[in-house]
Amino acid sequence: MRHFLTLTDYTKEEILEILNLAKKIKKETKNRVFKDYMPKQTLGMIFEKSSTRTRVSFETGIYQLGGIGLFLSSNDIQLGRGEPMSDTSRVISRMVDMVMIRTFEQSKLEEFAKYSKVPVINGLTNEFHPVQLMADYMTIQEAGLDKDLIVAYIGDGNNMAHSWLNMAAKLGFELRIATPKDYEVDDTILKNALNEAKNSGAKIVISNDPKEAVKGSTVVTTDTWVSMGQEDEKEKRVKDFDGYIVDDNMMNLAHKKAIFLHCLPAYRDYEVSQEVIEGPQSLIFQEAENRLHAQKGVMVWLDKQRDK
Repeated sequence: MRHFLTLTDYTKEEILEILNLAKKIKKETKNRVFKDYMPKQTLGMIFEKSSTRTRVSFETGIYQLGGIGLFLSSNDIQLGRGEPMSDTSRVISRMVDMVMIRTFEQSKLEEFAKYSKVPVINGLTNEFHPVQLMADYMTIQEAGLDKDLIVAYIGDGNNMAHSWLNMAAKLGFELRIATPKDYEVDDTILKNALNEAKNSGAKIVISNDPKEAVKGSTVVTTDTWVSMGQEDEKEKRVKDFDGYIVDDNMMNLAHKKAIFLHCLPAYRDYEVSQEVIEGPQSLIFQEAENRLHAQKGVMVWLDKQRDK
């Protein structure tokens, strides 16, 4: 049985296999063909962090695959009242066929997976957001930019930056991450990615210079400067991130065919300008839709692994 906790648990071939499956299912969906890949199966969806895209995409996705999603917030289950994660896992995983968790610490997710009898999917943690990267790379493929790919990530060295590190290290493309000082990526995650890059041929560049990172890149991406739970740091963060907004001046440094991505929600005129997010290079809504299709690919692939 396989879980989907971070991209580091997967080979390049497996990641591309899941994405090919996702694109196949997306094509079927666009043609109004809904195959019961997971008939009558139940996806338990545990949310310790609220979400728009994660809930809608997983709940819609499992339904389109022939199953049903069960929304479980911290207030709905005993986990919110102090029940150990291990007990919650051993109970819920005996009643559902798959579990998606959106939580805070990666360690919580890993503990749940340790005791689970069914596949567990990371819907987001403080450290990683792998399902978002599957949607992002799928969008890049659809734009025809997966060959000679150069990704510039501008902003906070957070779970999105970490997941870009994992994806680049696995697939072997060039990744440039530019963050303000004191907002760099985690040292251990970076070290692991650099080690993996030796095998994949990935080129990973870390700096504090957003303009240099964007220069000639084919994908420019960012994330909010103030993530959930950091609201009290907003004033300081906005000041510290001065010069890191992805605006027209920044995008003009990228390749002329470059696209702009953002995992959303976006705070316009903070990390990205109104003009860029609404401009012709922005594929953020195609990217958001691909959360649905990429996650269907992940769920179907995980389900197939149990039959082997």
